[in-house]
Amino acid sequence: MSHDLITMGRVSVDIYPDQVGRPLEDVESFGRYLGGSPTNVAVAAARYGRRTAVITRTGDDPFGRYVHKALKEYGVDDRFVTSVPGLPTPLAFCEIFPPDDFPLYFYRYPKAPDLEIHPHELDMEAIGRARIVWATVTGLSQQPSREATLLALGAHTGHAVIDLDYRPMLWDDPGEAPHWAGRALERATVAVGNLEECEVAVGEREPEAAARAILDRGPELAIVKMGPDGVLAATREETVRVPPVKVDVANGLGAGDAFGGAVCHGLLSGWDLERIIAFAGAAGAIVASRIACSAAMPDEAEVDALLAEGAIG
Repeated sequence: MSHDLITMGRVSVDIYPDQVGRPLEDVESFGRYLGGSPTNVAVAAARYGRRTAVITRTGDDPFGRYVHKALKEYGVDDRFVTSVPGLPTPLAFCEIFPPDDFPLYFYRYPKAPDLEIHPHELDMEAIGRARIVWATVTGLSQQPSREATLLALGAHTGHAVIDLDYRPMLWDDPGEAPHWAGRALERATVAVGNLEECEVAVGEREPEAAARAILDRGPELAIVKMGPDGVLAATREETVRVPPVKVDVANGLGAGDAFGGAVCHGLLSGWDLERIIAFAGAAGAIVASRIACSAAMPDEAEVDALLAEGAIG
């Protein structure tokens, strides 16, 4: 079976508080969810009926077994998920202070197993057959994941998407991020990032300048997320701006992953650029209005219903 989408990189078990608006030290109970940005993107695309898989690694522990169980429940192929003896499955805790404060605390010590993806372990035939491969800048933060990520992006002949996902606390030396992001852009056909991530990757924060700088590195499509100002997307021939979708934000942490999964669905569907970005923005808004990430991913009917309400602007 060939896949519509294979994502690669971070996985975690997200531990989110049931009590909103409290610091972690005052929270009394928590919910457990599948997490990790590329893992969530695979889940999001699966909600649209896409055949998805994720390449990642967990600990050989109960949380690792939970990752396999959850992926299967969400319809994501887990055949490329393997365990690393001696390293625990990562956990991620968050605090929830709507509408715009969601501190994250990563437990990825002594090293996250998803950074132990080795090039020789990749199923290059499956990667080559997939219609889209999605990787992240976080996957470039350490070896051997760095080499494996660049290999997967460079070997793929369809859409190769680099998520400019940048979290400095996950790098041994954050100063190396621009160099390796640039190397990934040379191999990608699509790049997605917010203003801060674009500035790290290409040194530009102004949206149009950032998009042009990304395109100059090689990708055919640059998607710049501008927060409350919406999204700018550009090819060498076309630029579109799509305003945000208005929702009451409950937890903004999963919105970007929902956006990414919806972008993949739009690309696979052959939609025009404006429709892809509008649909992805609405998908992200739906997840931002919910507490969970993976468990909150919408289906196509939900996204279309929100767009039909005209909540844009």
